[in-house]
Amino acid sequence: MRIEKTSTSRLESTDFNNLKFGEIFTDHMFVCDYEDGKWDDPRIIPYKPIEIEPSANVLHYGQAVFEGMKAYKDDLGKVWLFRPTENYKRITISSERLAMPELGENIFLSALNELLTLDKGWVKPGIGNSVYIRPFIFGSEHCIAAAPSNKYKFMIILSPVQSYYTGSIKVLVAEKYSRAASGGVGYAKAAGNYGSQFYPTSLAQRQGYDQIIWTDSKNHKLLEEAGTMNIFFRIDNTLITAPTTDTILDGITRKSIIKIAEDNNINVEVRHISIDEVIEAHSKGILNEIFGSGTAVLVSEISSFGYKGKNYNLKKIENSYAATLKSIITKIQYNLTPDPYGWRSEVSAIKV
Repeated sequence: MRIEKTSTSRLESTDFNNLKFGEIFTDHMFVCDYEDGKWDDPRIIPYKPIEIEPSANVLHYGQAVFEGMKAYKDDLGKVWLFRPTENYKRITISSERLAMPELGENIFLSALNELLTLDKGWVKPGIGNSVYIRPFIFGSEHCIAAAPSNKYKFMIILSPVQSYYTGSIKVLVAEKYSRAASGGVGYAKAAGNYGSQFYPTSLAQRQGYDQIIWTDSKNHKLLEEAGTMNIFFRIDNTLITAPTTDTILDGITRKSIIKIAEDNNINVEVRHISIDEVIEAHSKGILNEIFGSGTAVLVSEISSFGYKGKNYNLKKIENSYAATLKSIITKIQYNLTPDPYGWRSEVSAIKV
């Protein structure tokens, strides 16, 4: 792997107390090219704009997938990743769905290790501080024929961040628009999945909501995801979340929450849940919590939801499942407690 270090670091001039999510980037980035049937020339270079032809495949046919990860620093200065091999597995699944070449685990993990080692000064200690990691692959062939690209770029960029959401959020249950349809690409982290969410989300925000709870595309009754998060409902003392189908992303935080909840004697049901069931539980006073999960937010509590012109508020409860589960995962991520699952990986010790 070639490494070209920046001549002038921006680290000292960055205000880490006033970060806007995803707007500031570290000194370096990783790049690797796919051509003639193989990935070649892996390199770390200074963060800078890239040149792209107007005819590049990604601009016309949307061949682009990505991942979302975070790096955390403990009080001893060690940098940690959370379940990085799961991110590799998922970007491979996403690539396959979009007819893109498999990357190779060695390239993925080596790139993460070298890039984060070089820019580890950007990872600040303290709960809430982290570096958001964006690996992505896109079709780069200069051709507007409606066919898969023959050339691709794999890149990783890093962004120092703080908490994505502060406090709880309000969500609107979708009645018209859908995030994904059966047989589509909803289970892949394809760029187009996110671009298509922006318009209906903006409509919800005009009504005073933060995000949308996405429903099934056929009847708009089954609850699938919340914005860019997987979603959980606590009815009585049972935690319910939708199964991962071809319309729902297999969230790494989601599966971690399920495992930890089960190990802490919380009853978990992975099954379909409808808006009618949720409203009925609310009317009976047994809808105790709703929260979303994802890499950027970890766990985000939902204070109310809107449906068919009516808003339903949730009472704030003590010792919520959301707060308990968030605390357990956070302590694993920041190396504050033992990791019984083997989920935490030290950056300099990643085996490739």
